[in-house]
Amino acid sequence: MLSHTRPGSSIRSPHPQTPRFVTHWEEGGNRGRRDCRLSRWTREPRLTMVGVGIEGVKSVREVWGSRPRGRILGLPPSWSRVAAAAEVADAGFHPWGMTMQLGLALVLGVTLCLGCGRSLLRAPARPFSVLWNVPSARCKNRFGVPLPLEALGISANRGQHFHGQNVTIFYKNQLGFYPYLGPRGTAHNGGIPQAVPLNRHLARAAYQIRRSLWPGFAGLAVLDWEEWCPLWAGNWGRRRVYRAASWAWAQWVFPNLDPQEQLHKARVGFEQAARALMEDTLWLGRALQPHGLWGFYRFPACGNGWHGTASNYTGHCHAAALARNTQLRWLWAASSALFPSIYLPPRLPPAHHQAFVRYRLEEAFRVAVAGHPHPLPVLAYARLTHRSSGRFLSQEKCWHLHDYLLGTLGPYVINVTKAAVACSHQRCHGHGRCAWQKPGQLEVFLHLQPDGSPGAWESFSCRCYQGWAGPTCQEPRPELGPKEAT
Repeated sequence: MLSHTRPGSSIRSPHPQTPRFVTHWEEGGNRGRRDCRLSRWTREPRLTMVGVGIEGVKSVREVWGSRPRGRILGLPPSWSRVAAAAEVADAGFHPWGMTMQLGLALVLGVTLCLGCGRSLLRAPARPFSVLWNVPSARCKNRFGVPLPLEALGISANRGQHFHGQNVTIFYKNQLGFYPYLGPRGTAHNGGIPQAVPLNRHLARAAYQIRRSLWPGFAGLAVLDWEEWCPLWAGNWGRRRVYRAASWAWAQWVFPNLDPQEQLHKARVGFEQAARALMEDTLWLGRALQPHGLWGFYRFPACGNGWHGTASNYTGHCHAAALARNTQLRWLWAASSALFPSIYLPPRLPPAHHQAFVRYRLEEAFRVAVAGHPHPLPVLAYARLTHRSSGRFLSQEKCWHLHDYLLGTLGPYVINVTKAAVACSHQRCHGHGRCAWQKPGQLEVFLHLQPDGSPGAWESFSCRCYQGWAGPTCQEPRPELGPKEAT
């Protein structure tokens, strides 16, 4: 684990007139504090970092070279993202080597995949899957409480570990040099995307991916970067600090511009650097592990959170969030899966639960077709526990989870999984998944009959898997090459 130095001690700047910010650069043994300032001794912006330890200033080293024209940071602009990934990873894989056609899944906390077309986690093709992403290994290992996930049709990592062959999450301090600002304004890894040397970030990310994922990994690779939005307009509320930090950056990189031009440089610089960081990290992951499903947790956003306005709550996604998702077409094109969150707000009245989830999933399905010849897999994260009880630490709570699995969640997963498979075979020749014929049929469910028999499925139509077409997915469709698909 990476340790973080407390932001208490002060650091004297050799140039008091030059603004600086305190940062943690989280790299191996170099975990000390740095005093970051922009050098004004050269025409091109450079970032000078002063390493400070207990005994004072230890070294000064430059981590930004001259900025390539046309980019805020990174590798030479003549290099494609594929060339950059190949240079860093030396993997020999083509980032477009595999695009899996899936529908929706539930990642319990837990993941849920509705409409899995190509095989998910090397299992037979199925239109609905549930994956377990709960660190529940201690229930059996420490307390002897078994959780029979496999018998309930729920896929989990070996030993029910949090990271493994089916699901692996990379948090902000576990992949490359993700920049963010701490609660007291401490800048980690430069604090803002403009301060991150992209080639160093990719090199470290490649090392961490190789070390974390086995060769041939075919599970979910989820990047959990939640501190800032890659679009300037999305950084509001507590995220406004990233606008302020970017403006401060622009003021000292471009001291001769007027404030409005500096603000423009701050916005453009932030969005270009954020895009490069997120986009190239995805392409790198897909180059190194092309059979995995790569994407960012909580994307796409919806903006339909609960603010205590019961009288006029509809559950619809906020118009600004929809517009930002349309702008993020580049992110969907670089992803091989989507991981929206359908965590229910603790105080959301039960009457609004269905609308809250419905519109988040509808937005995910909308952007799933952006930039791809076939829809991306949608794997929605659902929460099993309340925020205050996110860990099952005691034997009593492990038994509560065991009883919930056997009495509630497990039977429902079995019911929906069997119904989805039956509908797929009866209506779609097994080459597609069933979906509502009319959006918004909230009273229609993909369930088995009370006696366990399949339904008539008259309210459902087919969404064909990759390689199939027609009203009932009965017609083989030749696959298009990358150029034809675009």
